[in-house]
Amino acid sequence: MSIISSMFRKRYAPLIGLDISSSSVKLVELSLDAQNRYTLERAALEPLERGAVNDGNIEKHDDVVEAVRRLLKRSGTRTRDVALALPSSAVITKKIVLPGDLREEEVEVQVESEANQYIPFAIEDVALDFSVLGPSLTSPGDQEVLIAASRRDKVLDRQAVAEAAGLRPRIIDIDAFASRLAAGRLIERLPRGGQDLLVALFEVGASSTAMQVLRNGETLYDRDQAFGGQQLTQAIARHYGFSQEEAETKKRNADLPDDYAAQVLDPFIDGMAQELARALQFFFRATPNSRVDYVLLAGGTASLPGLVERITQLTSTACMVLNPFDGMAIGSQVREKKLRLQSPSYLTSCGLAMRRFLQ
Repeated sequence: MSIISSMFRKRYAPLIGLDISSSSVKLVELSLDAQNRYTLERAALEPLERGAVNDGNIEKHDDVVEAVRRLLKRSGTRTRDVALALPSSAVITKKIVLPGDLREEEVEVQVESEANQYIPFAIEDVALDFSVLGPSLTSPGDQEVLIAASRRDKVLDRQAVAEAAGLRPRIIDIDAFASRLAAGRLIERLPRGGQDLLVALFEVGASSTAMQVLRNGETLYDRDQAFGGQQLTQAIARHYGFSQEEAETKKRNADLPDDYAAQVLDPFIDGMAQELARALQFFFRATPNSRVDYVLLAGGTASLPGLVERITQLTSTACMVLNPFDGMAIGSQVREKKLRLQSPSYLTSCGLAMRRFLQ
């Protein structure tokens, strides 16, 4: 019986998730066993030189390509098909309602016509895609369709990096969508399977923090704030007279003076917690909601000691750091000790790797 089931079980083409952020490139490769349980086959992170990627734009193509090549070598993967993500700031998304009986080619025509109303540049300069979300809840017989559009050069920049590193781009996603996909698996582990819970997801990057408020797999609200781990690097450099590069290296290696926690880290954590609490207040003012059920943290700065406790204190809300690999089996190629320290950084790349099983 087990032989029959393995013969007919759906096979998914290998795919790696590659997240190109302002501070690093991150790779994740996943597999599924016969019981549809995830195994983390590979996870690797390679820092980027400062300025290689700014505000989601690839400024130093060759530097990023070399970092991706080092990342591939470090990970040991032989997979060359890759899912990439554009920053949310580079993509315009819009939900529209169309008649439910349209054929796919008719939907394409309607989508292009609708897109012209929302895109502030020439349609020939745009990479356009859409996804049918399902029947409309407010208009019986119609369907909801999500349009996503980006300047074509933004897509080509990421494709060019992947191809120069020897990869084959198969999927271009949006970073917030990939993060939501990875977080969704973990939200299902919350009370009531996560149903009807309001969850504020904060991804703390190097230069900015992305916030999404989620309920039942939908994003109700999103906001980006110009606050991230780079501010901690700058505070270290100012306080001790280090260069930015020296401060970043010492931060990564935990090679800082004895008074670092009291003089630099604690004030930064307090400021960061206040920024996140302020972002929640913006959400409360913009919607009928006055509270969220959980605050979830991801990104390289999420694991700072004392941050969760300070956010809980300020917001009176349960707060936790996300490990996107929680509940997964860990493959033999993964260094678990290092992974535990870096796991919150992999949320987007994990979501991209999960796209393998949605094709």
